[in-house]
Amino acid sequence: MSTFTERSLFHAHPKSLPVCTLLIAVLLIQKAGAARFLPDGSPLQFHFYDKSCPNVEKIVRQVVSSAVASEARMAGSLLRLHFHDCFVQGCDGSLLLESIAGVIEGEQEALPNANSVRGFEVVDAIKAALEQECPGIVSCADILALAARDSVAVSGGPSYPVQLGRRDSLTANRELANKNLPGFNFNVTDLVAAFASVGLSARDMVALSGGHSIGKARCNTFAARLTPDPQDPTALSSSYSSLLHQQCPAGAASDALVDLDVTTPIQFDNAYYSNLLSNRGLLHSDQVLYSTPGATRDLVNLYAQSNSAFAKDFSVAMLKMGSITPLTGSEGQVRNQCGYVNA
Repeated sequence: MSTFTERSLFHAHPKSLPVCTLLIAVLLIQKAGAARFLPDGSPLQFHFYDKSCPNVEKIVRQVVSSAVASEARMAGSLLRLHFHDCFVQGCDGSLLLESIAGVIEGEQEALPNANSVRGFEVVDAIKAALEQECPGIVSCADILALAARDSVAVSGGPSYPVQLGRRDSLTANRELANKNLPGFNFNVTDLVAAFASVGLSARDMVALSGGHSIGKARCNTFAARLTPDPQDPTALSSSYSSLLHQQCPAGAASDALVDLDVTTPIQFDNAYYSNLLSNRGLLHSDQVLYSTPGATRDLVNLYAQSNSAFAKDFSVAMLKMGSITPLTGSEGQVRNQCGYVNA
């Protein structure tokens, strides 16, 4: 199990990357990147809770490690929560809010999230532990950012310092969740546009897609791909299609869950990209990254060849994504319970 201390810059899988590479990337984000993604005068900070809640990273790491040890799938679920939160209203914890008739129309029931996003009980466990340690200090939005980082780290991927200081929103936006979250049937043009709308580049998009190195998908998200079309460059390889037919005997009607990465499903690494080279990308939105000629194919080739290049770019992209229009300072609040706005 990967471990790291609050003061260490990172802990990476042995195959991941040299210290200097990620250090330089992080320093560049600190020096130049943050200003482009954060409100003027209210930046997030790498050591925001050093005095107010010095054990925050230790507590989050312990709860995440325990949850992933009990169920490896939880790592992908926690990573996805942070992603789906940041793409709607920014990284403000709005995804965590429960629907209340006539008051809040929650994002969890949006089409991309319904019967899909999970891991809320782990977030609640982290929040409860932190409320015992330092009541009213650590926001739920920051918990999502830390839990995502630790989920990657305990799965063998890179760790990186997380900027903190987010506040929690008072609202959710189901309509925006239906509009902004990238779909599993998106092509490259759609994906680039969706990420650009929140300030992320095509390179960030391809690197963040590597989050599918861990986690699972339901059969209905790829059922249309189960019958390969030899004229379709995104079609599944025949051997992979045969395997998926066995795992989804009822097609889209099946409730089965399938690993997003057929090669190393619980190890965070670059095998996801190697799979794309042999048409074993589970989702259409995965396979198009390689099957479409151009910059995304070049990046897939790079990451398939170099786990360290993937780990570096993924870490940088996660820092950028975590800085999408956060609420800071007097904006928002620190919720007492992540699912509900304070009374």
